[in-house]
Amino acid sequence: MNLADAPMAFDSLTGEFAVPADEAAFLRHRQSQTQRLLGFTLVFCTLFYVAFAVTDLAALGYGTDFLSLLGARMVVAVTAGTCAWLAYRRRLSVSAMRIAASVAEATALGCFMFIAMLRPAEFHWHAMSLAIMLIVVYLYIPNSFVNALLLAFASTIGLLALALRLAHMTPADIVTMSMLLVLANAFGALAARRFNRASREEYRAQTQLQYAAERDHLTGCYNRRYLYDKLMRPQAATPLPRKRSLTVVLCDIDNFKRINDTYGHADGDAVIRSFAMLLDSMTRDGMDSVIRYGGEEFLAILPDTGLDGGVRFAERLRTRFAATASPSADGRSQVTTTASFGVASAELSEDGAGPTLDDLISTADKLMYEAKRGGRDCVRARQLP
Repeated sequence: MNLADAPMAFDSLTGEFAVPADEAAFLRHRQSQTQRLLGFTLVFCTLFYVAFAVTDLAALGYGTDFLSLLGARMVVAVTAGTCAWLAYRRRLSVSAMRIAASVAEATALGCFMFIAMLRPAEFHWHAMSLAIMLIVVYLYIPNSFVNALLLAFASTIGLLALALRLAHMTPADIVTMSMLLVLANAFGALAARRFNRASREEYRAQTQLQYAAERDHLTGCYNRRYLYDKLMRPQAATPLPRKRSLTVVLCDIDNFKRINDTYGHADGDAVIRSFAMLLDSMTRDGMDSVIRYGGEEFLAILPDTGLDGGVRFAERLRTRFAATASPSADGRSQVTTTASFGVASAELSEDGAGPTLDDLISTADKLMYEAKRGGRDCVRARQLP
């Protein structure tokens, strides 16, 4: 759990997220959509690639060279078709999708070089065809910016090398063809960067809105809306664990009103943030949930944790918080206080019978008030049947 909503920075060259974790989260979010796009684009491009065999027949006539080019185009069709079939029929990882895209692109561009070798009198058309293929590589076949850039530049250099060796072109024609391909690469790279940035800006805005809806603005902890919408509803997207232990710990900062009255609300907020940071540092990222349950109350939901583990967690938190001092706003004093804890645990059955999360929270709330009445700065715990 992050206690702050750090902005997602962009890489100035690629338009992708600069932080690998942010980029990975975006790619996972778009994974299904990207996989469908990959399958559709490969099928669409393969059909046109094979259909252009009629130009080979028109240029070469029926013979060995034509059959060689037809075989090359069929290699492209089989390779891209296999990658498209995987995209439609299998759940691919992000890296697998990029490998599939790169393999299909590299095969198509390599076969295109073979076509240019057997039709050396048409390098003007080959340059135009490659320029169109580069736009497809940059924009329409989902891949990383770096992979697309490397494939595009390699094919550009390859075609220019073939033109210098095989084509009988004037220096002006060579320069014109080179400028055309440079323009296609520049336009494709800039357009790909712009598309990358736009799609990630949309994702960043959605993430920030979701963060604001689910998080407490002061501490960054989850709020009660997240608790009710995501954890307590029967149709919640994140189901509670079944056939294993579940423990909840309800925490309440002691004498919080006195802190506000003595030091002011700014120092009270500092104490709340200090407790939230300490609680966050002691929970398991991606597994436990920490909710700001009330003004100075916090709820920790600990899956796969029994009663003994929950009590040890609460005792460590109680001890460390009592030893933590928050500086006052004027810097002249240190604010210290304690907290009281209620711990409730249950073994959840596979069929969902037995205590619910609401039951556990209700029991932990009663235990926390028992701790308050018992002198504060202590833990009360109970195992639900």
